Amino acid sequence: MRRFQIGLLIFLGIMFASSCEKDDICVEGDTPLLVIEFYDIDDTETLKEVKTLRVVGVGQNVTVNTVTDRSNLSTISIPLKTDEDTTSFILISDSADSEDGTETGNLDTINFSYSRIEDFLSRGCGFVVNYDETQANVTADSDNWIQDIEITQSLVTNSDSTHVKIFH
Repeated sequence: MRRFQIGLLIFLGIMFASSCEKDDICVEGDTPLLVIEFYDIDDTETLKEVKTLRVVGVGQNVTVNTVTDRSNLSTISIPLKTDEDTTSFILISDSADSEDGTETGNLDTINFSYSRIEDFLSRGCGFVVNYDETQANVTADSDNWIQDIEITQSLVTNSDSTHVKIFH
């Protein structure tokens, strides 16, 4: 009987140990955000804050949640679409609401185009999307506050460095 109990314990121990699997927790990373820095058009080496900046995705009714709304910012990080090759944003300088609730700031629409590179990380993380051949332009209007755009890194694989410089 004692041998049976010991044998049963060993068997149960082996079964318990062999049923353990590696956790599928993702710590390897996410799809990177596009990092934009704003510079002074008159001194292209000097960062310049955009006063009360608001960022809204074109076709969206809410502000981008990676940017603090209506803040004075010289750097922002924004998400690009992972299921399309273009993403457009409305960047609003001096954002405010009029008495009737309409936007009174200076609105510029910036359009990003890119190619998507899907990268399989692991079973727990799944796929991330990196971006390459990034290009940008501003939709011209009668009062553009964005004067120029420079792509500093067309390959976007992380959110650690600047990808785009906007001069205003």
